[in-house]
Amino acid sequence: MASLGIVAGARRIVVKVGSSLVTNEGRGVDAEAIANWSRQLAALARQGRELVMVSSGAIAEGMKRLGWTQRPRELHDLQAAAAVGQMGLVQMYESRLSEQGMASAQVLLTHADLADRERYLNARSTLLTLLALQVIPVINENDTVVNDEIKFGDNDTLGALVANLVDADAYIILTDQRGLYSADPRKDPQARFIDTAAAGDPALEAMAGGAGSAIGRGGMLTKVLAARRAAGSGASTVIAWGRETDVLLRLAAGEAIGTALVAGTPKLAARKQWMVDHLQLRGAVAVDAGAAAKLRDEGKSLLPIGVHEVHGEFIRGDVIAVRTLAGAEVARGLANYSAAEARLIARKASSQIETLLGYANEPELIHRDNLVLT
Repeated sequence: MASLGIVAGARRIVVKVGSSLVTNEGRGVDAEAIANWSRQLAALARQGRELVMVSSGAIAEGMKRLGWTQRPRELHDLQAAAAVGQMGLVQMYESRLSEQGMASAQVLLTHADLADRERYLNARSTLLTLLALQVIPVINENDTVVNDEIKFGDNDTLGALVANLVDADAYIILTDQRGLYSADPRKDPQARFIDTAAAGDPALEAMAGGAGSAIGRGGMLTKVLAARRAAGSGASTVIAWGRETDVLLRLAAGEAIGTALVAGTPKLAARKQWMVDHLQLRGAVAVDAGAAAKLRDEGKSLLPIGVHEVHGEFIRGDVIAVRTLAGAEVARGLANYSAAEARLIARKASSQIETLLGYANEPELIHRDNLVLT
């Protein structure tokens, strides 16, 4: 019953629903199902939680609108189906969430958006702003313009990447199965249901079968791998049946439903470790003693006013070092501004950024969430 606290204690939650659920096994967007999830999302939002919905279904809905009974193989046909289907999908979410008094936003992403550091920061800033405004983002892969996601990608993985992106506390994968079994229960009557396990346990991959439904592209293996990826930033995952009555509300109330794959590292520590392990140093700034003390002792963000020198050439999203004027490294983090921009705003108040640059990305040169002390 280790799953009891995963969603109950989560403030920021990413929910992913698969194609077979969204489109009622490919028969078109399921208005009743989306209305049901929207009702639950709105109820959770009223509890003070922040919700992100990652939804499959655009291609399946496009197939239905185009009168296609079988998923096409040609990439341009898949992209056309995605373009047609995305219209109906986002309209349904918008109308059903609006009925619940919730604002929504469409966000189309590709894996490339999250691999490029500048685009990563842009996507993160947009999503966090939407959440702060109590808007529920509805995210799908941008299948219309990118072909590798259609050919190889899946929204289980995208959901995990989004969980990493927004520092989610929990990742809920709603699927057409109850959860993870030790073997395929359709073939092995001795298959044992997995109530809880450690995310990233290699044994889980051996348990997870291959094929998903004819409508979607993911199977249980993609969900196990997605849970491992989400755990990299400290988010635990629950895999549950999407048509379970009030599944989101019951999970949030602490009920053990589905399979819980528990992250082994706390969220903040995991994010900091990711930054240390994966990002290469591109430049540095030298800060005064007051700014260094605020970073080191108070856990504050780095503001431009504390920056005295800018070294190297870096762009927004690059990792830079923060050093004292004597050269001792204090921290590293993701820069919100390029080196050229940093030189213009150094030793200036954040309120002057827009005047100096003609725009303002953020008031900080490095936000505390994107900074690790060294």
